[in-house]
This record gives sequence, C-alpha cells and structure tokens, in this order.
Amino acid sequence: MFAIIGMVVVLGAVIGGYLMEHGNLSVLFQPAEVVIIGGAALGSLLISAPLKVVIDIFKNLVGVLTGKDPEKKDYVEILMVLYDLLGMARREGVIAIESHVNAPDKSTIFSRFPSVLKNHEVRDFICDNFKTFMAAGMEPHELEALMDIDLESHHAHAMHSPHYLNRTADSLPGLGIVAAVLGIVLTMGKISEPPEVLGHSIGAALVGTFLGILACYGFLGPLAANMENKAKTKDAMLRVVRAAMIAFALGWPPPMALEAARRAIPSGERPSFEEVEEILKQARKQG
Repeated sequence: MFAIIGMVVVLGAVIGGYLMEHGNLSVLFQPAEVVIIGGAALGSLLISAPLKVVIDIFKNLVGVLTGKDPEKKDYVEILMVLYDLLGMARREGVIAIESHVNAPDKSTIFSRFPSVLKNHEVRDFICDNFKTFMAAGMEPHELEALMDIDLESHHAHAMHSPHYLNRTADSLPGLGIVAAVLGIVLTMGKISEPPEVLGHSIGAALVGTFLGILACYGFLGPLAANMENKAKTKDAMLRVVRAAMIAFALGWPPPMALEAARRAIPSGERPSFEEVEEILKQARKQG
C-alpha cells in the first residue's frame, strides 16, 4: 500500500509542479515515446534475465504493491510454533514432532498459527531442518553450517529479482535518450515548418528523456529497492528459526532457545522479554 502511495506522491509532485508553471499536459502525452521506452526496457529485461526470474519479478511487483510487511504478531507466531515444537521434542523426544514437520498442513501445531503455515519459506525451513536434525543426529556446528548454506541459497535467489529490475531501471535514462533522438530525427524532417510546429515536435522528443529518467528514479529504482528490503525481511525471519534451532541443538531448554530466537528479530518488530513471557504463560494455561 505504501508503495502505491509513494507512486501517487511522485506523480502528484511532478505533474503538480509542471502545472504550477502553466505547463500543457497534452504535450506530455506521447504514446509513441512510451512504446519505445517501455518496449525496449522489457526487451532488454528478457535478454538479460532467465524467464523464471522475469516471472518472479512480476510476482514480486504484485507483492510490493499489494502485500504488507511482517508485523510483530507474525514474528510472535513463529516463536510460538518453535516453542511448541521444541517443547514437545524436549518432553517426548525429537521423534514426537515427526508427524508435524512431515505434514505441516495437517499439524495441530502449525494450524494454530496461519501466518506461519502460509509462509512457505519459513514453514519449509522449520520442517526441513527438523527432519534433517532427526534423521542425521547432527552436532550443533554441523546443523548451523547446513542452515547457513540454506540461508545463503534463499538470499541469493531472493536477490535475483531486485538485481535484474534495478539493472533495467538503470537502462531507462539511456532508452529515454534513444526515444528523444528518434524524435529529433523526425523533427529534422519538418525543418521547413513554422517555429511553433518545430517547437512542439522538439518538445515531444524531449518527453522521451523525461519519461526515461522519471521511470528510472521515480518508479523502477524504488520498486527494486523495496523488493530488496522484502528479501532481507524474509532472511530475517529465517534467522529467527536458525537461532532457536541452534540453541536447542546446544541443549538449551525451550524458553532459552526462544529467547535466542527473540533476539534475532529485527528491533522494530521485536517483542519485549515481558511480552513473550506473558504469551508463554497464556499458552501454558491453554495447554
């Protein structure tokens, strides 16, 4: 939602300032320039990026425009899933959670926390690492190394979309110049026309440069930065799980493992120690 608000602010400021100087909006309406710049940008993206990355870019754009950033309650639900799984493993042995991590969609633990169940990256990271830990009986440092490999792979994949979108954004000013040059070429064919005709034609050509720069720095560049932030947020959520699992593998009791996970939550969304204590008290009463 804030991305859409930001785009409206960009357009409002640019067009509002133009109108304050008594500019004519009809001059800015140049469909041919949009086709040249937009089509060339899309083509350059298709040339540079694999098809799967292109599809991911459009999916992530929808997520940027319509999705919301994780809130404190989303992190709390991750903590509660971990607490329930670790508590069960502590009381009944690690094998007791096998049914939950093998089929999270049918798990009574995961079903109580829908945001975790819907978050495939977090859910799969929890389940895969618990299954590996159960099957291999790994040492804590071995589990940590394995999770770090997984995190690096997740992060590298998540960064593909913003990387290629940012490269496309960087090409837009140059493509705007291409559109402007084509407009000047057309204007040279009208060199015998009156000055007002030439002035209109030159102005239309310069719109190409304007659109390329505006699209780069006002839209695609910021959208790529937003995608990058979302990728870092997903990475932070996985690191919460990593902290809890390493602590548990080291033999820490579930409440202490949960405290390690809490401290891995970014400060803006991190619940206080007292908040987590109160949540755990309520969970024990319900249990």
